[in-house]
This record gives sequence, structure tokens and C-alpha cells, in this order.
Amino acid sequence: MKKMKKPLLMVVSAVFLLVTVLAGCSNSGGNDPKPAATDSATNTNKGSEATDAPADQSWVFGSSPIEFSAYTHYSWQDFPDTMDANPFWKYLKENKQVTIKPIHAKGNSAQLMQTFMADSSQMPDVIYGDRYNPDIERLIANDQLVALDPYLDKYPNLKKYLNPKSMELLRSADGKLYKFPNWYTDKPTSTAGYVVNKKVYAELGSPALETFDDLYAYLKLVKEKYTDMIPLELDRGSEIQGQGVVYAGFGENNLYKSLSSDVQGVIKDDNLVSFFTDPSFRESQKYLAKLYREKLIAQDWWTQTRDVVAEKIVTGKVAVYAGSGVTTFASRGDSELRKADPNAGYFMIWPVRKAGLDKNKIFAGGYDALGWNVVTITKHAKDPEKIFAALDWMTGPEGMTISFFGPEGGNWKGFDENEQPIFTENYNEEEVTAIQAANDVVHIVGNVSYIDPAKLKYVNSLPLEKQNWAARWQRDITWPSSNDTTALTNINIEPDSPYGDTRQQIVDLTLETLAESTTAKSDADVDRILDAAEKKANSYKYKELLEWRTERWHANRTILGE
Repeated sequence: MKKMKKPLLMVVSAVFLLVTVLAGCSNSGGNDPKPAATDSATNTNKGSEATDAPADQSWVFGSSPIEFSAYTHYSWQDFPDTMDANPFWKYLKENKQVTIKPIHAKGNSAQLMQTFMADSSQMPDVIYGDRYNPDIERLIANDQLVALDPYLDKYPNLKKYLNPKSMELLRSADGKLYKFPNWYTDKPTSTAGYVVNKKVYAELGSPALETFDDLYAYLKLVKEKYTDMIPLELDRGSEIQGQGVVYAGFGENNLYKSLSSDVQGVIKDDNLVSFFTDPSFRESQKYLAKLYREKLIAQDWWTQTRDVVAEKIVTGKVAVYAGSGVTTFASRGDSELRKADPNAGYFMIWPVRKAGLDKNKIFAGGYDALGWNVVTITKHAKDPEKIFAALDWMTGPEGMTISFFGPEGGNWKGFDENEQPIFTENYNEEEVTAIQAANDVVHIVGNVSYIDPAKLKYVNSLPLEKQNWAARWQRDITWPSSNDTTALTNINIEPDSPYGDTRQQIVDLTLETLAESTTAKSDADVDRILDAAEKKANSYKYKELLEWRTERWHANRTILGE
């Protein structure tokens, strides 16, 4: 039994970043690598270096079987039980000779990771998780992950579509690349914002919903007229979903990302400073506390699961839905509600703002050229090169197109001169919506630069009323109302660094403070709670942490040429 060099620190980390619920994202074009097929060759390499292809040749994905275990390092999510339970995985099994064996955390990801670290023989072959999760950094520090650099030229989709400057930000301290990014992009990708129940809105007279005063009045009206409906659904509170979107509307150029675990600060005078003292943050918390006190927010919003949120949206039990990734559930809900009533469904509005602010300087979400989640290949894997080849294929034209539109021959057939799918006269919008929703949970790698132009190619050819719900509102609302936060990438603290304890202390303090202040009994109570949090944060060396992150942020801007 091989022991890790350093023990796992038990942490209770919330997923602060934009959740991986994307129905699509940004822009570019490209080719799948199509090298000559090679049969399995005698291989003298051992362990994690084994592969069917000679060192100077690429292995063609699908030319021979590949099997690997996969684990999602989130307590709120597991992969499907079987490959047959998911359209994309089923396609891989039946057409590409792929066998994926899911490993489930069942809500106990921290404990399961501790087991992996204590006994590396139990380590999964593939780990999908938050790019900034301290456990991923521990795996790198303990030499448990495979460096991906040797594969970048042999399987070129990642290298082709990802900006090389952005890739530099993804590298670890040793200069190597261990993380395959999910939803990397060169254009806005945000799916954050506000979704409104179409039928309820019409029945209540279609009032203005531009400012927080407008929203408050509307939510009160909903509560009065619809006793069985949730006026405002803020998604999962413990993951800073909806409240981050609300915070962004209380200040021009506020960043949703300010509340994330890898930033935890607001930008002022070109420096990161405490958000506990930020006037717009305090104002947003007082607003949320008022909504909570008056039962205009779901009272279980802090603890509810992703499945619970989805059920509410799909069944139309919500009047307004706000979060960092609203289009997946809202698209499904719109489709389901319109089946029973063509006048039902959902639409999106421009991000709500404090009265007097410039609407064009309000950004409900942000986008990072590196996406947010990552996939890593562990040294437990027998064929890491094959796994990389599979991941790279998934982010190329064929993989992306199949995962979003189904197998070739139905909704699409062949590619045009720009490597975009050619859609057929049999294109079925309802089927495509169902495919995209079903495959969301297995989109562990995604190439926004490719898939967004592919989606918009078809959407823009249709009259407005027939356009794909998610693609339409991303184009018209969520992308234009997002800003580029790539420079704030990679300013996180490694768990065993001098500020590692500070980082975790601030993460825990933030969760406690957000929960307490959002359920406060008065505005004065909110101020008291945030004052106490600021004092405690400073005792943890919060200011020093922010100074360190400011230096990293400035360095990133230099790399990106900003």
C-alpha cells in the first residue's frame, strides 16, 4: 500500500465557481486529428506510460478498446450508474469501444478522496473537479497525476482551440500541464442571470423588472397571488449561486467571481480588498435578508440540492430564477411547460440592477478562457495517452457535435468547409434539447470555441419563436452581460503553502457569514455580522492573502498582455 507524503486536511469546501451546468458557450473553428490508424503494438513501457501507439505515432480514438474509471469530485454530483443511462456515453460504448467505470462519492467526496490519497491503488484513472480544489493540488504535489504536455502535439484539439497564453495560466508551479480544462473559450460563455416564468408574468400585468425595487414589488405580488409558488429561486445557496448574481447588480463592474473561493475579494484601486467591507456587498446582503425574512426566497435555498432546484424549475413552481448557470434547467422547464400550455414557459431579462446604475456596466456573470472545471489523469491509469486522446476527441468537431446534437444521420450529417455540422431537414429541436440536458452531467470536457458557433449556425436560421431556448438567451442576454475574468485565474493558494490555512479559514468564514447575514433579522444585524466577519478575517491574515493574490493577478495580466 503506497502512502501519500502528506495527509489530507479535512475541509468543507463549497463550490464557489460557476457550476458546470452549461448548455453551450463561445467562438472559433477547427479539425479533428485524423492520423493513420495503428494496430496495438508490443509495448515495453510500464504502468502509467503504457499505450498501444509507438511514441512517434498517435493512437486513433475508437480504433481499439479503451477502459478507465472516472470520478467526479463533487458531493452534489455523481456520474451515471451505467453508460447506457446517458446518450453520449452510450454512443461511446457502442461506437468507440469505450468502457467507463464510474466511481461514486454519494455525497461524501472529501472522505472518498481521503481514501484515495491514503491508498493510491484505489485511485480512479480520471478525476473531474473544481480547478481550484485543494485536493487536486495535493495530488500534483504528491506526484499522483500525469503531465499532459507529451500529448499536446499528437492530439492537437486542446492546443489548437485554447489560447496559448491562457494555457500558461493553467500550468502548475513546476511548469507542467496536469489539468485538461472544461469549457475553454475565446468568447463570453456565461449562463448567469435571471429567468422569469412567462405565464405568471403575463397574468400579473408584465410589470417592469429592471431594478431591485421592481423585483421586490413583483415578488411581493407573486407571493400574494400564487400561494403555492416560490417567488424567487436563488439556486444552491451554499455554492454562492444566486446571491453572487444579486451582488453583481449592486455596483457597476462588480464581479460575480469576487465571492468565489479562489478570489474572495473585490477590486478597488487596482488591488484586491475585503468584500466584507464593500458597500455594494453589504447592500446586496441586506436586500437578500429582507427577501428571506418576507419569505420571498425559498426557505431551504441554502441546503437544497441540484436535483431539487431542477424539479422546481421544470414543473413551473418558480416565478423568478437567478443563478450562475440558469439556462440548462430553464431550457428544460420551458420545453416541458409549453407541452401542456403554449403560452407557458420561461424567458430571460437583462440583469437586475440598483436604481441609478448603468445597465451596460452590470455583469451578472463572468467568463474565464479556461472554463472552470478540469479533468486530470492519475498515474493509476494504464493508458493515460489513450485517455487524453479520448478527451481531446470529445472537444473536437465530431465529439462536440455528437454530444450536443446526437449521432450523425439524424439532426446533422457531415461537416461544412468550416468544420461545422450540416443540419438536416429532420432536425428535431425537442430531441436536441433533451440530448443536451441529458449529456450535461458527462460534459467533463468541452470546447466552447467550437460548439457555440455550431449552435448559433442553426439557431440564427430560424424565426425567433422556433429558436433553441438556451442558445437564444445566451446570445441575447447572458453573453452580452458577462465580463472577462481570465486574469483572476490561478491566484488560488495551494493548500500546503504559507497562506493555505488562511485560504481555508476564509472559505469557511465566508460560508458561515453568508448564511448568517442572508438570514439576518435586520439591516443592523447584517452590519454587525459583517463587521464581526471582517475582524475575524483579519485575525486569519486575510489582508496578507489578498495582497498575495493581487500580485498574482497583476502577473497574470502581464502574461495575457493586458
